Amino acid sequence: MGIKKELGLKIKRMRTELGLTQEELAEKIDISQRTLAGIEIGENFLTAETLDKIIKALKTTPEELFRVSHLKEANKLFENIVKEIDSIKDDRKKLENIYKFIKFVIKE
Repeated sequence: MGIKKELGLKIKRMRTELGLTQEELAEKIDISQRTLAGIEIGENFLTAETLDKIIKALKTTPEELFRVSHLKEANKLFENIVKEIDSIKDDRKKLENIYKFIKFVIKE
């Protein structure tokens, strides 16, 4: 996944966590909703000016915005989860806690 796509996904995630629509964020940073949509899907890259406005509007820092190493493809995330669970397969207590957590997340 390229930097434009990763950054776009991070902007979208942060925007939705703040409860903002694309239209609302676009208005706050003075760009069109269509331009913002292009940024979020990785088709457009933002200017330094727009980047500064996004950072302020999302109430974040450049460091946090560009920290995207945790974003992975779904199949890669699943593989990593399976590896982690496999590493504790003999620890019943940890497995029970993971099971409870998974059930909680699925109910959301």
